[in-house]
Amino acid sequence: MVNPLTHLGEMPVADFLRDYWQQKPLLIRNAFPDFVSPISGEELAGMALEEAVESRLVLEQGDEGPWQLRNGPFTEEEFLALPRTHWTLLVQAVDQWLSEVAVLKKYFRFIPDWRLDDVMISYAADKGSVGPHFDYYDVFLLQAEGKRLWHQGQKADETTPRLEGTPLNILSEFEAQNSWLLEPGDMLYLPPQFSHWGIAEGACTTISIGFRAPSASTILEDLAAELAHGLPQHLRYSDPGIAPTSTPAEIDAESVARLQQQLGAWLQQPQNIAQWFGAVMTEAKYPDTVALDAGEAEDWREQLAQGAELVLNPASRCAFCREPQTLFVDGESFSAPLPFAERFCESHSIASGDVEAFPELAQTGGVIDQLVSQGTLIYPPEDY
Repeated sequence: MVNPLTHLGEMPVADFLRDYWQQKPLLIRNAFPDFVSPISGEELAGMALEEAVESRLVLEQGDEGPWQLRNGPFTEEEFLALPRTHWTLLVQAVDQWLSEVAVLKKYFRFIPDWRLDDVMISYAADKGSVGPHFDYYDVFLLQAEGKRLWHQGQKADETTPRLEGTPLNILSEFEAQNSWLLEPGDMLYLPPQFSHWGIAEGACTTISIGFRAPSASTILEDLAAELAHGLPQHLRYSDPGIAPTSTPAEIDAESVARLQQQLGAWLQQPQNIAQWFGAVMTEAKYPDTVALDAGEAEDWREQLAQGAELVLNPASRCAFCREPQTLFVDGESFSAPLPFAERFCESHSIASGDVEAFPELAQTGGVIDQLVSQGTLIYPPEDY
């Protein structure tokens, strides 16, 4: 079992979270000593040929203009036609396909699992990059093969000028405040909105461990729909005890303040919010990938009795809540005993002992059957 990192270089994780997380960048030299890349550039290109894998190519000078973006899947002929320099291949969610990559996520479990997005890997030819840009999420950039020169610039937002004529989020103005050359095993942490620009020095591979941060607009839109669905019809705007008005056409400050107070009361639904939050934060990024394994382990009872186990699909997500006691998996909530939910979310596996301890979960049509039928629980891959 891989344990979470306790130090980032020589810095204790607690110090990092206090002083750097979501605050300022940090370069961690030799974060992973003697690091060996779990995937080569050729293997990454092979993944980009597959329909089910999300991939992109960025060419600094494409045939359609500067900073051209192409979306996969690609063909071998397209790769053979690429120039010798100044291009980058990016493949999303490689952790969902390769257990050697998925294991890297376990090192970062000092951050809640539900905050982690996926592991993206990029391969760049010499001088390849995706241009100066910024993201709205935290990311650890682990150098896997070769060298990449990273420039870190100013904080940016939606008002920062962009380069026109490209679908990419390229900043038209960028001034480096710090520059670092990363070699295999080195890692750079970047908080949200810090602009950055990574340029390959020779061919190189970089692993990006990104963390999700839903926007306020997304949260409010989704939460409002969830809460509205559960609120009774008798809860309405009310204004008992109001004084007579001399301006009946006016929406006065007192009415607005009254509405704000009532909205606050309607939002005080802690169980509903916990249920909504658990479901939203465990939604699979690629549900179709989970569905590919639906029903794969239908004979799980017999297999577990013979010593096998079920494991969480690499494309799935899970979490639990203590109050109310709930297990969340792939955007769905399940009633499950807290000890089981805790153990499953920690180990991502189910063995015969779990069935013996919690027989109600093994009933026909029970939680385990449901998770198997939707592809969330599978037999361990050969390289698991």
